[in-house]
Amino acid sequence: MPLIGYARVSTEDQVTDAQTDVLKAAGCVEIFREHMSGAKASRPELAKALARVRRGDVLVVARLDRLARSLSHLLAVIAELDAKGAHFKSLADPIDTTTPQGRFALQVLGAVAELERALIRERTKDGLRAAKKRGRTGGNPKLRAGDRDAIQRIVDAKAANYFERVNRSAEHWLPVVRQMRPDHRWQDVVRVLNAKRDGATGAPLPQWTVERLKRAVK
Repeated sequence: MPLIGYARVSTEDQVTDAQTDVLKAAGCVEIFREHMSGAKASRPELAKALARVRRGDVLVVARLDRLARSLSHLLAVIAELDAKGAHFKSLADPIDTTTPQGRFALQVLGAVAELERALIRERTKDGLRAAKKRGRTGGNPKLRAGDRDAIQRIVDAKAANYFERVNRSAEHWLPVVRQMRPDHRWQDVVRVLNAKRDGATGAPLPQWTVERLKRAVK
C-alpha cells in the first residue's frame, strides 16, 4: 500500500523539513511540499498529490491541520480519495481510513463538528433576533441585515476553531469511548471524559453532555 506524503507550511519563512522527516520515517515513497500564504486558497501541490494517488495508495500528512483548515475541506479531500479507491492517514491524529477505528474516528469528528456548526448557526440567529427585538442596532451592519454570507463566515470560523480544539483532544477522549461503549452507560462515559485533563498542561478538556456524545457517535 504505497504512501504518498503531503507537507504544508503557512508562511514563507517556515520550512517543511520537520514534516518531511516525519513522513519519510512513516515510509512515504513520494512527498509533495506546499509553501503558501495563509490567505491563499489555491494549493497546487495538494492538487498534484491528489492527481498522483492511485487505487490502494494512502495520502499521509504529519498533522490533520496540514491538510485542511475546515471540516468541509477535509471531507471533500477524503471523498475524492474514496472515489479513487485511495485512503487517508494523519500521523498525529487517530485518523486512518485504512482501518475501522480510523474511519470511526473520522465519523465522530465530523459529527461533532457538524453538530457544533448547527448550534453556532442557531445561536447566531437567535442573538440577532433578540437584539432586533430590543432595538439594538450595533455591530456588523451585514449581520444586522441578516446577510447569509456574513453569518455563514462567522459560523464557519467558529466551527473551524471548535473542530481544531476537538481534533487536538481526540487522543484523550476517543479511546475512552471505544473502551467503555457499549458495556457502560453513556452517563458513565461522559463522567469519565469530563474528569480528564490534558496530560501536558493539566488544562480541562472540552466538556461533553450525554446528548452531544450520543449524537456524535450515532
